Amino acid sequence: MELKEAVLELIRRAATDLPPDIEKALQEAYEREDEGTPAKSVFKTILENVKLARENSTPICQDTGSLIFYIDFPVGEAEKTYREAIEWAAAEATKRQYLRPNAVDPITGKNSGNNVGKNAPYIHFHQWDKDEVRIRLMLKGGGSENVGIQYKLPDSNLKAGRDLKGVKKVIIDAVVKAQGFGCAPGTIGVGIGGDRVTSYALSKEQFFRKLNERNPNPEIAQLEEELYKELNELGIGPMGFGGKTTVLGVHIDAQHRHPATYYVAISYMCWAYRRKAMTIKNGEVTYAD
Repeated sequence: MELKEAVLELIRRAATDLPPDIEKALQEAYEREDEGTPAKSVFKTILENVKLARENSTPICQDTGSLIFYIDFPVGEAEKTYREAIEWAAAEATKRQYLRPNAVDPITGKNSGNNVGKNAPYIHFHQWDKDEVRIRLMLKGGGSENVGIQYKLPDSNLKAGRDLKGVKKVIIDAVVKAQGFGCAPGTIGVGIGGDRVTSYALSKEQFFRKLNERNPNPEIAQLEEELYKELNELGIGPMGFGGKTTVLGVHIDAQHRHPATYYVAISYMCWAYRRKAMTIKNGEVTYAD
């Protein structure tokens, strides 16, 4: 299979089929809700939609999101090869209606019509010593992107200091502010430290983790567990209608920062949690969730 065709298949899979851990979490959330409640009805509709999208190879959500790629490739290979394949695949996926045209020039307001433009799709390149290529893709919807937020600690309004207690306070504040606007139940990705750019980048990279995957740092892992429990006690529920499940997961990571700064970036992934990956080794392509 040619590289561009392999990437096209990666996009199709991401747009039309949820990862098993996400679908399982949505099913469990449905079973937890009481009969006759709006929350139960919302989850029932979501699960039916997921099933139909898979069967018909149609988008899970009408907002097929922005395409964000992370590529790990061997030293000596050219980025240009991958960029060209991705741009072709994005345009072809739009033509085949796996994707909605979502690339708009902010100055003219004109939609490119094929999801290709300046920094669209967005591609993170990273060289490694392995003799294989890994391409990871997430589709990030506009609604969930709009409720992302970055905090600068200390925050006097929230009485949040430069420690994990302060981090916890701002994460809870972010989810309360999001309510149902990010298409709850969402998954929370958090990047602590770095600068304004790298903290956001780290927060989004958390969405490639499985829901049950905990940070290897025991302090951060404990914070993830605490927040998962406490955020689901807020009662915001699916789409903000109230209920027992407000978030499907919380993933946090940290990186070194400047002594004078302490950023906490919080990214939000909607229930339509679209991520897929592919590996190319010895000419063979394998796909994974």
